[in-house]
Amino acid sequence: MRLTLLYCLVSVMSSAVLLGIMWALTGSVHPGGGPPTAPAPVAPPAPNPWASGAPTAPGAAPVIESGSASGGLVQPLIALAIMALFSVVLGWLIAGRVLRPVLTMTQRLRQITDRNVHERLAMPGRRTELKNLADTVDELLGRLEAALDGHKRFVANAAHEMRTPLTVERALLEEPLIDPDASLESFRSNFERLLTISEQRGQMLESLLTLSTSEHGLGSDEVVDLAGLVELTLRERAAEIERRGLRVETALEPTRVPGDQVLIGRLLVNLCDNAIHYNVPGGTVEVTVQRKTGRVVLAVANSGEVIPSDQVDRLFEPFQRMRRTADDGHHGLGLSIVRAIAQAHSATLTASPRPGGGLVVEVAFSLLGAEPVDASEAY
Repeated sequence: MRLTLLYCLVSVMSSAVLLGIMWALTGSVHPGGGPPTAPAPVAPPAPNPWASGAPTAPGAAPVIESGSASGGLVQPLIALAIMALFSVVLGWLIAGRVLRPVLTMTQRLRQITDRNVHERLAMPGRRTELKNLADTVDELLGRLEAALDGHKRFVANAAHEMRTPLTVERALLEEPLIDPDASLESFRSNFERLLTISEQRGQMLESLLTLSTSEHGLGSDEVVDLAGLVELTLRERAAEIERRGLRVETALEPTRVPGDQVLIGRLLVNLCDNAIHYNVPGGTVEVTVQRKTGRVVLAVANSGEVIPSDQVDRLFEPFQRMRRTADDGHHGLGLSIVRAIAQAHSATLTASPRPGGGLVVEVAFSLLGAEPVDASEAY
């Protein structure tokens, strides 16, 4: 209705302006308002019967001009009124034709739920503004479908990871109850294993909380000394590195990046732990920080098992790892947290397998004061 009234208002105003212009032009060309006439021969002026003192012929009637302004506006105003009624009908038809695709999209979108989110509008026809809108909505539905599928996989994997320690805990609790000859030493041994499982489950819950926090964006925006954080992270893991007999090679250029220091620190911890844990005895861990094309690139590389190229993407999904061991204390959340933190900082994350075995992970941060990197380029 509003669109119809808008069409009608535009049409009536345009017609009124057109009539006004025509009336003004006619009055300027023919001041008397009447039709143009051929020039008459010059004759002496006739006496005006209405002038003061002029004689009036007996029986003569007064002369009235027929082309007055009030009489000339009647027909145009009638035509304008008819045009207004015609504009209402035509505007209603045009508004319905224009809004029909929008009403169709609205009706179809109301029918889409989490059960049929795979459906699309798929508007046919040539490329128009409404076609672009429908395609944008389809792309949004595609991203929503991918997010829902990822959420379902995440919940299923989390349930599986939680079910395993619960099953082990139940077995450890039932074992001394079923065994009538259970000793104090067996109770103590089972309790120690229960304590280890409880600690691992607490670490997993902490990792899940960090992952959720990272996906919701930055908690603070501050200046972070990236090279200093790398040195601190490696220093804290010096004992584990020595125990495994690993060799660490670093090339750290002093750089400062904007971001959340706690989240970036967790990113470094996860990358270094991944490089240390999935390594071979006597292997190497290489950590570099350098500037490239206006960005700060953090690279962590390690030796290790050969990783197929088609398996690299899977490693960055939650609860995915190359070797699944129930009691190794790792739950496959490290690299997924790295990806979430990188996306929260609009950083570019890339990973590639090394030819001789191992993995190279690079995170490109924006320089302090530089434009942020497009998050759509993230790994």
